Amino acid sequence: MSSDLAPRTTGTAPAPADGDNRYKAVQNKLDKLGKAMDDATLELQSLRRSMQANATRTENVARDIENAGLDGKFVETTNLVSVALGGAAVQVKRLCDTAQETADLTHETKSTHSKLYGALDDIRSNRREKTPRPGFFDR
Repeated sequence: MSSDLAPRTTGTAPAPADGDNRYKAVQNKLDKLGKAMDDATLELQSLRRSMQANATRTENVARDIENAGLDGKFVETTNLVSVALGGAAVQVKRLCDTAQETADLTHETKSTHSKLYGALDDIRSNRREKTPRPGFFDR
């Protein structure tokens, strides 16, 4: 009943949460976040399947223990482990659904950001004259 999953050791976020709000930087951050959430979703799906399989195996072991005529406390303990694994798998499914929703919203946000500001960035990036700083026209 071992798992092939290993914790990530990078210790870094998919994209830095800095103050760089330029168009291309925001697009890059949204892209990295979306990919990280897609990866997390796949890993969580794998974890859920593994936990559910282990819960089923543990339930079968409990049945085998009972059929072997061993002490009932071992059957009960093994069944509790099976139930705990099944419950944990349900919660991992909920977390996976949340990760998928976050990934979908991130991709949608990136697309919306591109529609709203992409043309403006093209204009600003391709002209020789300096562009006024944000807030210049608010005065």
